[in-house]
Amino acid sequence: MPMNYARTALLLAVLTAILVAMGAAVGGRGGMVMAFLIALVMNVVSLWKSDTMVLRMFKAQEVDDRTAPELVALVRDLAQRAELPMPRVYIMNNPQPNAFATGRSPERSAVCASTGLLEALSKEELAGVMAHELAHIKNRDTLTMAVAATIGGAVSMFAQYLQFGMLFGAGRNNDRGGLGMFGTIAAVIIAPLAAMMVQMAISRSREYQADRLGAQIAGNPLWLATALKKINTIARRVPNEQAESIPAAAHVFIINPLNGRGVDNMFSTHPNVDNRVAELEALAREMGVSGGGSFEENAPTSNHDSSANRGVWVGGRNHAVKSQRPWG
Repeated sequence: MPMNYARTALLLAVLTAILVAMGAAVGGRGGMVMAFLIALVMNVVSLWKSDTMVLRMFKAQEVDDRTAPELVALVRDLAQRAELPMPRVYIMNNPQPNAFATGRSPERSAVCASTGLLEALSKEELAGVMAHELAHIKNRDTLTMAVAATIGGAVSMFAQYLQFGMLFGAGRNNDRGGLGMFGTIAAVIIAPLAAMMVQMAISRSREYQADRLGAQIAGNPLWLATALKKINTIARRVPNEQAESIPAAAHVFIINPLNGRGVDNMFSTHPNVDNRVAELEALAREMGVSGGGSFEENAPTSNHDSSANRGVWVGGRNHAVKSQRPWG
């Protein structure tokens, strides 16, 4: 836990420095002071309201036992297995199958699934994905992820504003002449790249960790492995327009929503899907499990009646979801 807090503090410091440098490059000392004040306010807001801000970015709507009983019951069962407080459950109306978690603590956490995800996956595969998101909450990754999305998004929007200004000659009117124009160009090109590099440094290792813990929570690593392959295949051809408009927040999703290529290099916000699948298959061998069995059969021994969670996913394929969507 202390390491996660230290990581969040480092992220805040670096992204703040990037934002302040952008202000200084464009507006000199006055721009630097203004950017610092803006960054200071954003740091406070992002620490306390980052979960709400991220959910609003993607127009997610909260659901409950009345509006999405099967999905909420599944998340509740997984949260109990993970020994976590019940998170709020959201659905994002988006055809690309994807999911994310957010919140500054397990007590103020939320999980979000896209409508495309609910349509594409079986119950077992969906359990693997939701367990992965709960693992982020249990590992307290969500605060860092939400802060990166919030402030990284601000850096990107600032750069877009500067680029728009350059198109209309704002840089030429800068009283510092060529230096002002150079600073504007540097801010537009370099700062968003630097912000992205900071996010990437945090995002990749946490995905492997969440895959492993999430697979243990769900009970079968192969469910998540199958889900990742399916999501990645569909994401290559189905765009996520909401994520495309906020690329600095792409790292919050379980699969890169921007391109789906999964290239495992320094310019990728997510690890290669094949590498993640290989790790999960190795974990399945360690656990001695195969691809068979249902979510209920893999439940830990307890007094909890898993039959109450049987919904439209039971039977292997989500065949009933088109006629009875679990989000109402």
